[in-house]
Amino acid sequence: MKTLVLPKLTPRQEEFCTADGTEICFGGAVGGGKSFVARIKMVLLCYQYPGIQILLIRKTLAELRSNHVIPLITLLNAKSPNKENRFAEYKDAKKEFVFPNNSRIELGYCENANDIYRYQGNQYDVIFMEEATHFEYEVYLFLSSRNRLSDEIRTYYINKSPNNKFVPRMYFTCNPGHVGHAWVKAKFIDNPECNDGKSGIVFIPSTVYDNPHITEQDPNYLKRLEELPPKMKKALLYGDWNVFDGQFFDEFNENVHVIDPIPIRSNWKIYRARDYGFDMLACYWIAVDEYDNAYVFNELYQSGLIATAAGQKINEINNGLPIWKDLVPPDLFAKNNTDNKSPVDYWTELGQNLTKASNDRVNGWSAVREWLKIVDTEDYDGVKRPHAKLRIFRNCVNLIRTLPQLVFSQKNPNDCATEPHEITHAPDALRYYCASWTFASQPVQPQNQISWIDAWIKKTRQESENVKGVYQLWD
Repeated sequence: MKTLVLPKLTPRQEEFCTADGTEICFGGAVGGGKSFVARIKMVLLCYQYPGIQILLIRKTLAELRSNHVIPLITLLNAKSPNKENRFAEYKDAKKEFVFPNNSRIELGYCENANDIYRYQGNQYDVIFMEEATHFEYEVYLFLSSRNRLSDEIRTYYINKSPNNKFVPRMYFTCNPGHVGHAWVKAKFIDNPECNDGKSGIVFIPSTVYDNPHITEQDPNYLKRLEELPPKMKKALLYGDWNVFDGQFFDEFNENVHVIDPIPIRSNWKIYRARDYGFDMLACYWIAVDEYDNAYVFNELYQSGLIATAAGQKINEINNGLPIWKDLVPPDLFAKNNTDNKSPVDYWTELGQNLTKASNDRVNGWSAVREWLKIVDTEDYDGVKRPHAKLRIFRNCVNLIRTLPQLVFSQKNPNDCATEPHEITHAPDALRYYCASWTFASQPVQPQNQISWIDAWIKKTRQESENVKGVYQLWD
C-alpha cells in the first residue's frame, strides 16, 4: 500500500495547519513558507474530508504554474505512468487535482477584475487566497460568497457522518504591500477580534527567521533581504505592516490633497489630460491659479466608448470651457488599419486641439511626486499649515481612489506596476499633465495678494454646506 509522506513543517506552519477558525491568515513577511504550507494544508484537508471541494487562487496563471501546479504534481506523483502510484490525478484542462475519495483541488487565477466570474455559481468548501494583498477587496468579497458547503460535502455528512459537521472556511497568505494591503491589514492586523478565539478570524505571523529550510537552500537569501531599502526591509523582512503599505505615492495624503469643490476663477488657465482605451476613458480638467497651484476639478471616467463617442462626451462635459492645453499620450496619434485615422484625428474633427504629452514614465512619475510634495506654508492668517501644489476636488472620485492604490513595479523600482490595469488610467492621465510644461495664470490685480484660495478652503470646511456644483467661473 502506497503512503504519502509529507515534508516536515516548521512550528509556525504546524500552527497554521491546526488552527481552528473560518478565516485564517498566514505570513506577513517574505520567506515564511506560505505557498509551501498552503499546499500541505490542502492535501491534508482532501484526505481528512472525502469529497471536499477546494479552490486555490493566485493573481496570474504563471504564478499558479510555478508556485503550485508543478510542486503539487511532484508531491502527489500526479503524472506517474502507473496510475496505482498516483495520490491524485491532475487534469490539465481544468487545472484540478482529483483524489480517489472524490476530494478535489481546483487551481485558479484572477488577473483581471472580470476573471472572478469564472467562479460564479460554483461552491467551494475551502478557498485559499494566495498572496491575498495582490487582490482588491471586491475579489475577496466575491470569493467569500462562493465559500459554502458543496453538494459533495453536504451529501457525505448527511449520509455517512451526520454528527461531524464541516464549516466552510477561507485561508489566506500574504505580505505587506500591494493593492490589497488596506483590507488585509484591517481584517487581520488592526482587527481587535482577530485571534480572540470567538470571531473565527486568525492571524499567524511567519517570517524568514521562522523558516530555516529556505536559508538552508539559499544561504544568500537572508542577506539580500537585509540589504533592502529601510522601509521595504521592515515590511518584507520583519513583517511590519505600519511602515510600508505598497503605495507608489506615499506622498499622497487625502487630508491635504483632496478638497471640497471651490470656485474656479475665469482668469485661471484650464488644462485637460486624458488616457484613453475602449476599456476606459479617464479625462481630467485641471485649473492653474496665479500661484502655480493646480486644481483637478472635473473627471470623466467611463468605459466602452469608441473614439468618436469619447470625444463627444468630453465636449459635452467641457461645455465651452477654454482649454489652454489639451494633453494626450503619443500612442493615441497612431492611425488604425481601417480608415487610416487615429483617435486624435477623430477628436480633431470634433474641434479639439490636442498636444502630444511625454510618455516617459519614470520622469513623469517624478513630476507627479513634485506636484504632490507637501510643505508647510504660511496661510493668510500667518499660521503655517501643510499644503501641496496639486489639489483634487472631492468629486474626482476615481482619481482619488486609484492614485493611492498604485504599487511599485517588481521590474523597475522607479516605475509603478501596470496591473491591475483598471487603476492605472486615472494616474496616467494625471502624469501627462504633471510632466508637461505649465504656466501660472496672470493675477487679476498685479499687486501682491493674500492667498484668497486658502482662505476660501478654510471657510468652506468650516461651513455646514459645501459649495454647490462642481465648478463655477467667476471674476
